[in-house]
Amino acid sequence: MTHLVAESLTCSIGQREIVTDINLHVEPHTMTAIVGVNGVGKSTLMRVLAGINPATSGRVLIDDVDIATVSPRARARMLAFVAQEEAAPEDLTLTEMISLGRLPHMMPWQVGGKEEKKIIATCLELVGLTHLADRECRQLSGGERRRAMLAKGFAQGTDLLLLDEPTNHLDVHHQIHLLQTMRESGRTIIATIHDLDLAMGWFDRIVILSDGKTLSAGSPESTMTTHNLDAAFDVISRQIPPNEHGVSHLVIDGLTERTAHTEDN
Repeated sequence: MTHLVAESLTCSIGQREIVTDINLHVEPHTMTAIVGVNGVGKSTLMRVLAGINPATSGRVLIDDVDIATVSPRARARMLAFVAQEEAAPEDLTLTEMISLGRLPHMMPWQVGGKEEKKIIATCLELVGLTHLADRECRQLSGGERRRAMLAKGFAQGTDLLLLDEPTNHLDVHHQIHLLQTMRESGRTIIATIHDLDLAMGWFDRIVILSDGKTLSAGSPESTMTTHNLDAAFDVISRQIPPNEHGVSHLVIDGLTERTAHTEDN
């Protein structure tokens, strides 16, 4: 089981503080969505949570271990991070690229072993790309490349996954397929999500960032309120409870009156 705890975290780009005083407690086997307007600091926060960039202050603990104190290889055995802008090496086949996710766990003589091939095949199947296993990454579409990078993250074999906008560039079918796969994996997942309706329906916990701080954190029902979404996004919204076979939904009915007036002017 993997716990992630962020304590009094401040994250910066250069000398500029982007997000401050972030406190998170992520329970094992749960899915947490981080939402907020463009530029609020979601990706910056994710890179600090993943140990890619150092925190300006505060710390990130994974199972009580401060990730700032471990080597990159050890960190790669603790968590997998898939960045929004990460690109697949164009001259590798899809299978070769996904196999890179296994490097933290392999000795040189294990490359191409039977067990490794089985893991890679499973990850290809998870993202629906088995039929493209031998295709070069340069030949993949934008959506296929995104799914390939996610398969590489799954192949890393960690209990903790940090995904920056995993549903970007995916059509609605593959968005839902990916979210179902994430849910059924049983892993601890933290993801930034642009689509508020997907966050509402598929995640156990939501963190809303606004003005560089946490505006609200908790269950989808308690965080995605009319008041909070007005404050964070300047929109009018309402929740729709799930039917017998579905998930909860969030409907955006329009802009707030003050925003509409600003746009008109």
